[in-house]
Amino acid sequence: MGCSSSLPATNAGGLSNANSGDSDIDSKNFRVKLVLLGDSGVGKSCIVLRFVRGQFDPTSKVTVGASFLSQTLALEDSTTVKFEIWDTAGQERYAALAPLYYRGAGAAIVVYDITSLESFNKAQYWVKELQKHGGPDMIMALVGNKADLHENRTVSSQEAQEYAERNNMFFIETSAKTADNINQLFEEIAKRLPRPTSS
Repeated sequence: MGCSSSLPATNAGGLSNANSGDSDIDSKNFRVKLVLLGDSGVGKSCIVLRFVRGQFDPTSKVTVGASFLSQTLALEDSTTVKFEIWDTAGQERYAALAPLYYRGAGAAIVVYDITSLESFNKAQYWVKELQKHGGPDMIMALVGNKADLHENRTVSSQEAQEYAERNNMFFIETSAKTADNINQLFEEIAKRLPRPTSS
């Protein structure tokens, strides 16, 4: 189930070029392309919508192709990070389009549903794809979403944490429904982005 409007898949190629290159950085303002990957229905769009608009809509449609939103985050050191967020469709038929979105991305969020072992296995597929085709300096996060459904958990947080550590990712569990850890997720990514060297 999605939580945002979508762009048709045919828009993928040209739009990705607008954000090519890693992060655009000056002394205090970053602009970074961020992509979300994961199985259909894990809540990628819900995470983005909660972060950007503070909204949760459990009835909205599944993302088609990808949707694009942006949000600027101010950090404690007066740095601002503008996230240009590509939320990709999780359905199998759109998998071939994903590289158009994560090419040139400075950060990637790989999402699974803590109540679905199948979605955790699919998340591992996306991690391998990013390792093969993403940039060497890409910040990667593994996110177990739907933490509000912890009583139905099938993926332990310890297992996910260990997987993330083995793959040089950071791990966090979120709930788009309750907003738990949503802002923290993006703040952690922002803190991990490479800082410009002062001349």
